[in-house]
Amino acid sequence: MKNILSKTLLSYLFVNVVYIAQSVAATLVVCSTCEITSIHTAIEIAAHGDILIIKKGVYREGQIVVDKSLTIRGEDYPILDGESDTEIMTITAHNVTIEGLHFQNVGTSYMEDRAAIRAKRVHNFLIQNNIITNAFFGVYLEHSRNGKVVNNIIRGEAQEEMSSGNAIHIWYCKNVIIEGNKLSHHRDGIYLEFVDNSRIVDNISEYNIRYGLHFMFSDGNDFSYNIFQYNGSGVAVMFSKEVNMWNNRFQNNWGKASYGLLLKEIYDTEIRNNIFLENTTGIFVEGSTRVSYIQNELSHNGWAMKIMGGCLDNAINQNNFIGNTFDLSVNNNINENNFDGNYWSEYSGYDLDNDGIGDVPYRPVKLFNFIVNQTPEALVLMRSPFVDLINFSERVSPIFTPKNVLDHSPLMKYNKNKTNAGNTKSL
Repeated sequence: MKNILSKTLLSYLFVNVVYIAQSVAATLVVCSTCEITSIHTAIEIAAHGDILIIKKGVYREGQIVVDKSLTIRGEDYPILDGESDTEIMTITAHNVTIEGLHFQNVGTSYMEDRAAIRAKRVHNFLIQNNIITNAFFGVYLEHSRNGKVVNNIIRGEAQEEMSSGNAIHIWYCKNVIIEGNKLSHHRDGIYLEFVDNSRIVDNISEYNIRYGLHFMFSDGNDFSYNIFQYNGSGVAVMFSKEVNMWNNRFQNNWGKASYGLLLKEIYDTEIRNNIFLENTTGIFVEGSTRVSYIQNELSHNGWAMKIMGGCLDNAINQNNFIGNTFDLSVNNNINENNFDGNYWSEYSGYDLDNDGIGDVPYRPVKLFNFIVNQTPEALVLMRSPFVDLINFSERVSPIFTPKNVLDHSPLMKYNKNKTNAGNTKSL
């Protein structure tokens, strides 16, 4: 009985202490004509739980360290200028909110990864509604967890990979939400390494030199309703497992080595309801096992899918392949994957029983695709009658193309059982 009373009393005291702390939190105002004119000074005199209001103006204060649990809020987007020399703000305390600020001019360095905002070994942080321009790295999270980066605009001025950083860079973190951000003109839009159980939702990542999204050694993450477009090489997902990619758009990633999505050594993953539109290669896969590609649309790409060696027990079902130069490319005759139940716009079979499924299996790998893989220069013959002739002859009597790469139940009509993919705010 005494133990129960003691626990109840302690709980009551804790709730009241929290309430009192919240009720006495102070609001400190910073501006050029205020009593406090410096953000450094405001942080120094503030107590845990206080709110700092930064009025409109230009603050040339680098190396701002937020070492207390504070809310720092800008009015009319005050500018924090790194003067192309230093990192601007580093968060080292838990429970910090940074919002409504405009960070600019973070200096490029080949010795350190300078960022507009860095969160270092913290949890329960919120970085939202900020603008970051001309930064080496935009937001840099390291050894942190249970945080959010929401509704920020991050635009760099990257010219080449070696002298540019990433818009959002996440390293050794867990349970992070990246949502509603617009990211452009950096090396990578979003970069993750050793990041687990996180969500990347409703972002637009475009015009980045290398990848719209790039992550490695990161398990249990979900990516949904994002747009990745006009990036140098699309999206790269490597050395990870249990990754879900739903309702994203991968589009307009053109170039000699460009693709909408690259998968390398990925396991136990689902790729569903995505749109791959006008990429050199829609999906490039190597060494990946137990991956499900379901109800995706691959439209007007150079290659819709390229499947390289070491890809086993994958399911490619209920997808739409429309107007691609090549629907499918494989680099060997060994196939342990399932290609049944897709719609292929070039399928010319028949359906005598009117069940919506073609009566003749479809071979998605063309002989000319086989030739191009062996001799890329043969692409110059793409529109010649010779190509149609050799493709027809191989379809009638297959010799060179893989015999077991077949869709045994090709759909006669476009598969409408899919949701709209991509960032809902921009569609």
